[in-house]
Amino acid sequence: MRMRSWVLGACGALVVAGGVAGPAGAVPEPEADLSLHGNAVMTGDRVEVSLSPRNDGPAAAPDASVLLRWSVPLAQTQQLPPRCARTDERTVVCGIGALGVDEVGERLTVAVRLQGRPSEVTLEVDTAWLGGAVDQDRTNDRLRVLVLDTGDPYAF
Repeated sequence: MRMRSWVLGACGALVVAGGVAGPAGAVPEPEADLSLHGNAVMTGDRVEVSLSPRNDGPAAAPDASVLLRWSVPLAQTQQLPPRCARTDERTVVCGIGALGVDEVGERLTVAVRLQGRPSEVTLEVDTAWLGGAVDQDRTNDRLRVLVLDTGDPYAF
C-alpha cells in the first residue's frame, strides 16, 4: 500500500511539472492559412484540374504540396507534371513550393486519365504538407468536388 501511494504521488508530480514547464526548448509551430481555388473539367476518361494556392498567413509556408484524390482508379499510365507523383491507384501529390504571406502561388495544372469511362467522379483536394507550418482553418483547403463528364469546368 505504501509503495502504491508513492507511485501515484510521483506520477502526479510529473504531470504537474510537465503541465507548467512544458517541453524544454519547444518552439511554437508557425501558422499559415492555405486556400485552394480552381476548377476541374472531365471529358471522357480525362480529368484536368487547375488550381491556384494562396497563403493568408500569418506566417509563410516554406514548402507546400497538395493532394488530389479521385473516387475511381486512375489509368495505369499517366503523364504527370514534373512536380507531381502518384502515391496509389487514386491519388496524386504535387509540390506547389514556398508561399509567403498574402501570396498567390504558381497555377498548377494536372491532367489524368481514369480507368474506364465513368460518367462522374468525385475529386478531393487537400493540403498534404505546409513545410512545418500549421493550418488552423481547413475549410478552404480541404475540398470535395463532383465532376460530371460534360466538358464543363466545375469550380472550387
